[in-house]
Amino acid sequence: MRVMRTLDHVPVLLLGHRGEVPARNGLLMEVLGRPLEPGTSFVRFMFQDPVARERVLDWQDFASATVATMRRETARRPHGTRLTVLVDELRTTDADVARWWDDHAVRDYASVAKRIQHPTAGPLTFDIEIVCAPNERDQRLVVYTCDPDSTTARVLPILAGWTTAPHL
Repeated sequence: MRVMRTLDHVPVLLLGHRGEVPARNGLLMEVLGRPLEPGTSFVRFMFQDPVARERVLDWQDFASATVATMRRETARRPHGTRLTVLVDELRTTDADVARWWDDHAVRDYASVAKRIQHPTAGPLTFDIEIVCAPNERDQRLVVYTCDPDSTTARVLPILAGWTTAPHL
């Protein structure tokens, strides 16, 4: 949580092993267009919220990676039912999830590019860095970084001024 507080100038998200959101900062809410309150499922946001498909320009890449990450987590916890129930629900309601699940991909990446279409600020480009604490493998800190000289870097302070208090 202390690390999140020091990163208030970029969007930051803490994710649990089932894709639940224990915490996020206000800038992430502004960038993604949804509050993602603590306890919210980031997985459900990706697949069931039309805003995710509108804002995340490379949605298919991120959505398929989300499925591959869920596969990794179900393998790590074969007796965990909550994630399995979520996967089964999504597989029956979303053909993309079913297809990606059936390809048996497993993913655990630490860095990836992400493009967001903000309705007011326009296109934003981030490099997503995923950090796991050595003693807390069930949580991942997801940090949206950007090139310091980029348009995204110049727009973030403006977006930060629009946010409410962080949810840490």
